[in-house]
Amino acid sequence: MSATPQKNRVPRRVLAATAGLVTVGALVAAMPAGAHDKGHGHRPSSRTVDVQLLSFNDLHGNLEPPAGSAGTVSEKQADGTVKSVPAGGVEYLASSLRTARKGNPYSVTAAGGDMVGASPLLSGLFHDEPTIEALNGLDLDVTAVGNHEFDEGATELARLQNGGCHPVEGCYEKGKKFEGADFPYLAANVTSEKTGKPVLKPYTVWKKNGVKIGFIGVTLEGTPNIVTANGVKGLKFHDEIETVNKYAKELDRQGVKSIVALIHEGGAPASSSYNYDCDSPGAGDGISGPIVDIAKGITPKVDALVTGHTHQAYVCTVPDPSGKPRMVTSASSFGKLYTDTTLTYDRRTKDIVRTSVESANHIVSRDQAKATDMTALIARWNTLAAPIAGRPQGFISADINGRGSTAPEKPLGNLIADAQLEGLAPADKGGAVVAFMNPGGIRSDLVYKASGSEGDGVVTYGEAFTVQPFTNMMNVVDLTGAQLVAALQQQVSGSNEASPKILQVSKGLTYTLDMTKSGADRVVASSILLNGEAIDPAKSYRVAMNEFLAGGGDGFAALGQGTNKLVGASDLDLFNAYLAAHSTASAPLAPPATDRITIVQ
Repeated sequence: MSATPQKNRVPRRVLAATAGLVTVGALVAAMPAGAHDKGHGHRPSSRTVDVQLLSFNDLHGNLEPPAGSAGTVSEKQADGTVKSVPAGGVEYLASSLRTARKGNPYSVTAAGGDMVGASPLLSGLFHDEPTIEALNGLDLDVTAVGNHEFDEGATELARLQNGGCHPVEGCYEKGKKFEGADFPYLAANVTSEKTGKPVLKPYTVWKKNGVKIGFIGVTLEGTPNIVTANGVKGLKFHDEIETVNKYAKELDRQGVKSIVALIHEGGAPASSSYNYDCDSPGAGDGISGPIVDIAKGITPKVDALVTGHTHQAYVCTVPDPSGKPRMVTSASSFGKLYTDTTLTYDRRTKDIVRTSVESANHIVSRDQAKATDMTALIARWNTLAAPIAGRPQGFISADINGRGSTAPEKPLGNLIADAQLEGLAPADKGGAVVAFMNPGGIRSDLVYKASGSEGDGVVTYGEAFTVQPFTNMMNVVDLTGAQLVAALQQQVSGSNEASPKILQVSKGLTYTLDMTKSGADRVVASSILLNGEAIDPAKSYRVAMNEFLAGGGDGFAALGQGTNKLVGASDLDLFNAYLAAHSTASAPLAPPATDRITIVQ
């Protein structure tokens, strides 16, 4: 995968038209109409032309190479072993995409959502303006919105699309106004409660020399369950299948027969190796999860699905409603992979020849040369972030895994929950006796190896921010023992039964999780102890959690029933305070034991 960035490349912007909306982009010089090209040469008499679709998803503002396990992909070797390969970083992603485009006069780049949100400090500190600039430099043509694009609400998302300086913090560089995205964000299934219309464009049409491909973008219907209430206020999220089918029909009426759906929802392949064959033994047999049912329900008018959200890597052919195989892809996360799909376009029918569609994921290798423009962009923003980012917060003696841990109970999850309990246990801070942390809110690992010049074992503000980037305000509420038990049961029942969301719990709370059972019975109620005592269903307990969980997020309706709420410090402030109080250079913090949840399998 070694490659060098393309030098002095002509801008690849192409015509992108949207129904009833202003046309953006411009045509670039290209081959004569009717040409057929697979990367080398052309045959003017050919009826078909191969369009290269490059795609990726879930970048989450990771401009620099992700640290620790978040920055590796699993690769299955010929002998059956699995190798961990360092990957990612926009300097390398830009080089990979530019190299892939060489020799492909018909090339379009699309993304499956969550380009921003839950971002490391370099992007998150500046409300993700650096990432939008980077995506412009990557020549991204179009992306769907993801759930994290709504972390700061629809108004802020519109600013990222249209430009303008932040309404509170203003412009970050003197004399320089943020220009916004020069690619369309698509939000077909997200409408305003007031107007009933999509908050952003529902679709766009990519055009070149008579070739037309429509792109429809949607996020998962369940976005309100995984984003804070303020982020989705005034918005409605609609069914993915119904929405895509609606706009596919509209595009078809306009004569656009070739259609790609960008869907921020995904699946789980049977193997974590990026090069696993998920069509073994048959089409789509090696993948499960929501995207399978979505793919089976989306109209055959749609020729391919670019997906995301689950941070998994797969290239599968899932049968459409007519039973014909259709390509469904996802490129992991954080810019570690990109997908290269060949769409053979028939100029006579104006449709994709589905039997000719080919696709593969490729590693964004760090052995290749960096894209110098991305290096300059990162350096510019790092200079602005440096006074805050490099500030030491604490010390660790080894890696403390969070995102990189596959276990239900994670060392970093325990540390975060303990920090929240300690900060909110004093009577004047809330009087908490237990704390819960949602696993999806742990965005990285704490890595022992230095990320810069700070030295091994030093946790900087930037690294702590990468772990807890949402800056959620903490809440302490009253819950009955019955509600507390119900919350633990909701980890593995209801909307979480198929894909459990195991809360990270503070010290003192222990219980058994029996995965041989089903639904709520997986939580052995008689085993739940708080400081050695059984939970009293009628007793009131002071429970600490972030505002997302306190709003019932992630399917924890019982946590949303709390009363007598006290709003405390942010989760990041409590995390940093705990690191400072419990570690020094000579006595660093060791990874916490994971002995609070007993797992029976």
